[in-house]
Amino acid sequence: DFVDDLAPENIAEHLLQLGQTCEAIAVIAGDHPLITQAIAELKRKSVPVVTYITELSAPDRAGHVGLDSWKVGRTAAWFVAKTTCRPGRVIVFIGNHRYRSQDVNDAAFRSFMREHAPEFTVEDSRLTYEAPENAYRMVKELLAEGDDLAGIYVAGGGITGVLAALRETPPEKAGRVSIVAHDLGPQTRKGLTEGLITAALCHPLELISDKLIETMLEAIENKDKGSILQRTVPVEIVTPESV
Repeated sequence: DFVDDLAPENIAEHLLQLGQTCEAIAVIAGDHPLITQAIAELKRKSVPVVTYITELSAPDRAGHVGLDSWKVGRTAAWFVAKTTCRPGRVIVFIGNHRYRSQDVNDAAFRSFMREHAPEFTVEDSRLTYEAPENAYRMVKELLAEGDDLAGIYVAGGGITGVLAALRETPPEKAGRVSIVAHDLGPQTRKGLTEGLITAALCHPLELISDKLIETMLEAIENKDKGSILQRTVPVEIVTPESV
């Protein structure tokens, strides 16, 4: 069930509607009290809800399936720190702060940079709201501010805009910016083959899909036990030489 309107009210309403016909539900959504309330209501109706990709704080969730967001963020920082030509400014692009996985990615990225790469300047994170045009504008602004931009970690949406801005930049300048993205969509794959993206940190689609179904079935069987099923899958790393 794809929802175009990502407002919490709409997500909560859709969850309750799905609960009328489904035995279990998986959800990708931002963290919000209205969604937490909907998950609690579904639990009372014996419909387990498993969070997927990005975790929610809802105490009544039946489980979660996704990557270790802390490891993903620190891995992104490792790539930026080890593949840039020289120290400079680095920045994290986040789609939406209500996606908890992205906030954890951001915190983990900063943790690694403080610990292992203090010579870099990690600027305040910027919100793309998952919109390519916002990411495009922000990259153009960052590049115009000086020649010391060293890396961008795109933890949320917007990679299409990032790549569009880099393609309009002289190669010698664009080549000095290390870009780490998430997942392997058509634009990310193209950016890797062009050498514009240093690495993509991906969900292993077949494995994580199988794990989600297994967890939902287990949640149905164990819905009276009250335990939260936590299932973590390993990140898949793709570079320009392995795409």
